[in-house]
Amino acid sequence: MKIGIVGGTGDIGEGMALRLSHLHEVILGSRDESKACAASDCTIETLRDRGVHSLCRGVSNQEAVDAGDIIVLALPFAHVESTLSALHGFEDKIVISPVNPIARSDHFYYAPPDEGSAAVFIKNRLPENARVVSAFNNIAAHKWKELDSLLDYSVAVCGDDAAAKSVVMDMIRDIPRLTPLDAGPLSVSSIVESITPLILNIAKNNKMRDVGVYFK
Repeated sequence: MKIGIVGGTGDIGEGMALRLSHLHEVILGSRDESKACAASDCTIETLRDRGVHSLCRGVSNQEAVDAGDIIVLALPFAHVESTLSALHGFEDKIVISPVNPIARSDHFYYAPPDEGSAAVFIKNRLPENARVVSAFNNIAAHKWKELDSLLDYSVAVCGDDAAAKSVVMDMIRDIPRLTPLDAGPLSVSSIVESITPLILNIAKNNKMRDVGVYFK
């Protein structure tokens, strides 16, 4: 598969490239194409040092959408609308949202848009035939790039297109120790997204690291 990552120069995008580009072509997108190229070069070099061949390249966000079979929106919620308004070509593509609308006062809390979740907000701003799936919402961003640490988590997958969910769940299985779980329709994404501020509060208040979700 070709996995295009919009906003691919953050921890999630670069971490996905490190963990998936030996199996799939990963196309890192950015508003600044030079940053995407630098991130892809770093991915290739890091994996080469581990004896692993990587297929990764850096491009603009639009080129990542154009080239990808699956598009990952690795964006903070505050940047989603402005980024999507500048892009096109999502028709018939699987679009993954790991986006969590979170705010902070003396604690973290869920701050969804009027649509009820980031995933539905994204769905409403894409062509009707874009196949939106929410996944990876409850994995700490910094963990993606820690290659010596296994991502020992369950991944709730929500969406209204059964075939698209199946493709995303297979992609999740390509990452050792991640376990995909069908969590239902896209409307359930609000529940999954709201777990992330809970996790952050538990980690902060109990001086814990790498808190995640694992169903056994």
